[in-house]
Amino acid sequence: MDELDLIRDRAETVGFVPADHLAPARERLLAAARGERRHRPRRWFWIAGASAGLAAAITAVVALAPADQVGVGAGVAHADPVKVLTAAASSVLKEPAKPPRPDQFLYVKTEYPIPPNREVWFSVDGTRDSLIGGTKEGGCRNGKAPMYGTNDPRAEGQLQDCAPRAVYRTDLPTTADAMLAYLYDKESDRDGRATYIGKAVYNLAYEQVLQPASYAALFEAAARVPGLTALDHVTDGAGRPGVGIEFPMPPGSSPKAKPIVLVFDATTFQFLGTTDSAVTVKTYVDEVGQRP
Repeated sequence: MDELDLIRDRAETVGFVPADHLAPARERLLAAARGERRHRPRRWFWIAGASAGLAAAITAVVALAPADQVGVGAGVAHADPVKVLTAAASSVLKEPAKPPRPDQFLYVKTEYPIPPNREVWFSVDGTRDSLIGGTKEGGCRNGKAPMYGTNDPRAEGQLQDCAPRAVYRTDLPTTADAMLAYLYDKESDRDGRATYIGKAVYNLAYEQVLQPASYAALFEAAARVPGLTALDHVTDGAGRPGVGIEFPMPPGSSPKAKPIVLVFDATTFQFLGTTDSAVTVKTYVDEVGQRP
């Protein structure tokens, strides 16, 4: 198998970036070859020629590739936000529903570009003490929950009124229409609510667990938000590549305000996190502090 065969084989799987993106790297490669040739005229001659030929071959393959086949994964180049979110909805419906036991804990590990990372253990039914990083959160039993991490040592462990907050959500809509109404929370001003919706979608997909039908409805509802933008070749907070869905900022926002960008795997359309965070582990465990 020669270089062109290798290129074609690789292109079928991952594709390549467009030629105009590749040009700077090609120039650096050729410049390095010319510089090395001046120092090693005999040994480098063949290598430089082969490198130049390979770079040209790559450029030719990229230039001739159809637009919808260019990118780091299926459907990434010129991605459409509605198609990406619809594919994400279809993807979650293929996953088997695995309801947890009420006495289990949801473990989620979130990674950031700059540590420290985040680990949480949430009580599935909300009745047991959870752990957020190193801070305990009292479970709600019989309408009372102990207080932890208070500024007043005398209040530590005292009971306060509460209502259980389950992280396994069976109360959410299972259709796009109903989910969109739930996300908007009956707000009449929908034009400036896109950022709010983006954050709401992230929070539900992040440290909570939904039934597959509700997950699908969540992404289908998000696809109906006006003004979405698909960003090719982004990375999540852990550096994993994917396609980003950017929710527009409200009118009059500060120039320094940063929109939320949800990141999905470009091939499986699995939700990965945001450009600032990455959900790297999400599963059930039997006790606080346990890791899979």
